[in-house]
Amino acid sequence: MRRVITAGLAFAISICAVGAGSPAALAADAATLPFRAGAARVDIRVPRGAPLAGYGGARRRLIVPDVLGLYPHAFWFKPSESTLDPLAARALVMYAGETRVTWVAADLVAVTQQFVRRLGDRLTANGIRAGTLLVSASHTHSGPGGYLAGPVFAVTATDREAPEVRDAVLEAMVEAVRRAGAGARDARLAVGRAEAPADMTRGRLATEPDPTVMVLVLRGVQGEPIAIVWNYAIHPTMLGPRNRKLSGDVTGAVSRALEGMLGVPAALYVNGAVGDVSPQRHGYEHLEKTAEALVRTVRGAVASARPAAAAPMVVRVARIPLPSPGLSLKHCVSRWFPSWMRLPLGAWLPDTTDMVGVAIGRVAWVTMPGEAVSALGREIRNGAGSRWESAFVAGVSNDYLGYFVRPEDDDHVGYVTCAAVYGPRIGRCLSATASELLRRLPEAGPMTTGASPACDRP
Repeated sequence: MRRVITAGLAFAISICAVGAGSPAALAADAATLPFRAGAARVDIRVPRGAPLAGYGGARRRLIVPDVLGLYPHAFWFKPSESTLDPLAARALVMYAGETRVTWVAADLVAVTQQFVRRLGDRLTANGIRAGTLLVSASHTHSGPGGYLAGPVFAVTATDREAPEVRDAVLEAMVEAVRRAGAGARDARLAVGRAEAPADMTRGRLATEPDPTVMVLVLRGVQGEPIAIVWNYAIHPTMLGPRNRKLSGDVTGAVSRALEGMLGVPAALYVNGAVGDVSPQRHGYEHLEKTAEALVRTVRGAVASARPAAAAPMVVRVARIPLPSPGLSLKHCVSRWFPSWMRLPLGAWLPDTTDMVGVAIGRVAWVTMPGEAVSALGREIRNGAGSRWESAFVAGVSNDYLGYFVRPEDDDHVGYVTCAAVYGPRIGRCLSATASELLRRLPEAGPMTTGASPACDRP
């Protein structure tokens, strides 16, 4: 059940960088290369009756699984009834020289390694070079199900894979990337920051949620808007499990409002360290008010955004072996169970994952393959040190491995620790890995370090 993770900080690292040689030479060479960017939004149109993903409770489940084939796309979960607001896939393509990043943000509950590979294969089949592919799910709990493979997701959150739904999601993403790449032009980058109202979210554990809203603003050389990326930690669960209509929830509403108000082709929402963060209020009326407040906050960050250097552009990818996953009876059922009693899930969940670090000038971010708690997000940002003017966590990106907590959260019994299926230590391991990625992003050549004490046990 327990095995040593030798590569939390002892990385198997690949690096894509502009130029080569020393860091100084790398920066000097990169500064002469044009930075280009393009973005687009495409609506995701899933077939009628697609299930909704996110909630595994009785309100969303069929009383009896659809063994009679009454529903074309749903099996475990009730089919959706209609669309409350359009779902979207938003793509941002950025490149400088040979370094290329394709970032897709979609109104989905999660993505997996297999799904990201499928998207990469489809892009290649369509003659599109993605470079480093980032796929961020907003984590809406009213998005479509049926687009992911795997028994654990099928039973607990997304329903079994329905090829028609999966293909509709992938096709929208491919088209968004195609349009974004076709519209790429010389670009300028600006970075802004603001704080959302404190009463917008609440913490599920002892720590306070992070109110920080980060924005990346990309414009053409004539000032024309290209894209906004906004990063904030909130569960898009304001509609609740009673909702049966497809929706991007509060974050989808904010992105659409920003696109309309600012005339920007795509406003990509990227979740933060969201593991212990819930919206303070629920229901459609509160959703509208929360969305309005968030729009004001993001617009304030955009208005105050300061120009940032768009070079050098650097990418690193770290592959991390994982401990054996399992459900802890102590955290899921009762604190009276001993901590070693776990239902193993290793046959159905990954034993490795990737984290991607990206830097553009003095701005950097790192992907998180699931939901880290707020304290870990702060650790990552603080661990980046003074190297970056701005750094943030792109949560629920490129994979989904559940929740990531700290060892000190282990005494908490409830949903957050129950869903931390890789154990209480992997969160700090990923935090240390992310901080190291951010610290060492600009360095040329492969990166290896000694094993970290944070990564020696699950």
